[in-house]
Amino acid sequence: MKKLLMLGGSQTQIPAIKAAKEMGLYVIITDYLEDNPGQKFAHESHNVSTTDKEGVLALAKSLEINAIVCYESEAAAPTAAYVAEKLGLPSNPFKSVEILTRKDLFKTFLKENNFNVPRAKGFNSLEEAKLDFNNFKMPVMIKPVDSSGSRGVSKIESIELLHEKVEEALRFSRNKRFIIEEYIEKCGYQVGGDGFSVNGELVFRCFSNEHFSPASINPFVPVGSSFPSNLPEHIQEKIHNEIQRVLNLLNMQTGAYNFDILVDSEENVYLLEIAARNGGDWIPQVTKYATGIDMVAYTIKGALGEDCSDLIFIKPRGFWSSYFINSLNSGTFRGVEIHKDLKEHYLVEHEITAKDGDDVFAFTGSDMKVGTLLLKFSSMEEMLEKMDNMTNWLQVIVEDSLVKK
Repeated sequence: MKKLLMLGGSQTQIPAIKAAKEMGLYVIITDYLEDNPGQKFAHESHNVSTTDKEGVLALAKSLEINAIVCYESEAAAPTAAYVAEKLGLPSNPFKSVEILTRKDLFKTFLKENNFNVPRAKGFNSLEEAKLDFNNFKMPVMIKPVDSSGSRGVSKIESIELLHEKVEEALRFSRNKRFIIEEYIEKCGYQVGGDGFSVNGELVFRCFSNEHFSPASINPFVPVGSSFPSNLPEHIQEKIHNEIQRVLNLLNMQTGAYNFDILVDSEENVYLLEIAARNGGDWIPQVTKYATGIDMVAYTIKGALGEDCSDLIFIKPRGFWSSYFINSLNSGTFRGVEIHKDLKEHYLVEHEITAKDGDDVFAFTGSDMKVGTLLLKFSSMEEMLEKMDNMTNWLQVIVEDSLVKK
């Protein structure tokens, strides 16, 4: 029985653990949390942080693994590539994955290779940023270079808020580094979704419309994704070609990707992120409903070095969405009220991860969600209208408490 090392055992990683077992693999997980929920479904579990490259390498050597997978976790992507490279296992180049994972390195790479990119620069301290701040056109975005789920991301109009927002960004950065980049005014929805390359060719992609809530404390955290993208085909092809150019330049091989992309009013494409991992929050599950393509299975097959050449591009059929159930307030969780009409006519699957009496926090990052909905609609118009107004269709019940974030 082949051994697969899965990096992370969170709730959202359980589908991949289950899928690997169903494929007949001996599944081993590692996570810094000893009480991670994934261990209940794996054959074996170890308490090593997924960001500890040398620790995971030592574990992988001792276990004599056949493959290593980073599913959903942005932070663990470099570790998976590093360990695979050291052990001669199928993988994308470690240096390339590191560039894709670090926002400062990725922005530099884009600029050097003549992609559309806003003025951006990485900094280690507030003092450095102050010296260069007036060289940026307002407004600007402040981002940790290595966080995921939009944690620590802010938009500011002047230097007055720089101190506060830099501190917030650094709080979410493992490398204690942040970037300042000029704000891009997008036209239409931000583009998300997943893709997959085989021997460096982007053979599959499923673009989504990303939805945000202006009522959230952090309005830059997506609250949902809807498929398919409502962009014209020629713009989707333009995005595809820009992604392919990145894969070529970085010598990427076989594996999954998650996208964050903007298109402006002149149809210029801005690649915000191309993460070398599957998307989180049920994006692979929604993609499977929409296209029939099992991205989880292909991710595992790719890590094993198995043939993935049968994977082809299939356009989404129907209108599908995932929505992150989130609270606008911090307090004690008392449940979720889902409108009867939404339940009866649109809801396909759902999961509530918070339990009655749990502390929940106002939505500032994807890790703050209390559950997920998977929905099906009859038209693009209906889907976008519902997804943009989801607070009218469900409510998180929170009892006031002294809980502070």
